[in-house]
Amino acid sequence: MIAQLSCAVHGQGLYDITSGVARTVSDLDAESGLCTLFIRHTSASLLIQENCDPSAKADLEMWLNRLVPENDPDYTHTLEGPDDMPAHIKAALTATSIAVPFESGKLLLGTWQGIFLWEHRHRAGTRDVVIHLG
Repeated sequence: MIAQLSCAVHGQGLYDITSGVARTVSDLDAESGLCTLFIRHTSASLLIQENCDPSAKADLEMWLNRLVPENDPDYTHTLEGPDDMPAHIKAALTATSIAVPFESGKLLLGTWQGIFLWEHRHRAGTRDVVIHLG
């Protein structure tokens, strides 16, 4: 079974999409299996991370921005702005797909785990995540 989740983003950052994914898994009425998520973009990524303390998200964002700075003079792919090439590098270093087991229509995440869309660009828009249950 395949579905798509559209996620509004308002710039760089981690967006908790756990409830949207959980709702989709429940609505698809599958008993158990593996939920695979795939983001259909080259400048955003997916991850499973702590969903309780917001300082964990802030630290991750700060660390990755320090690791992959904007305005590096060695970048040649600059046509779409100073955040574009760093966004592609960040997506390459993180994940464009993740998998979560589910049972009885519920995701089997740990107590403090959430599913996040990591937007690497500054601009607002919509990102699409394909959800496959198998």
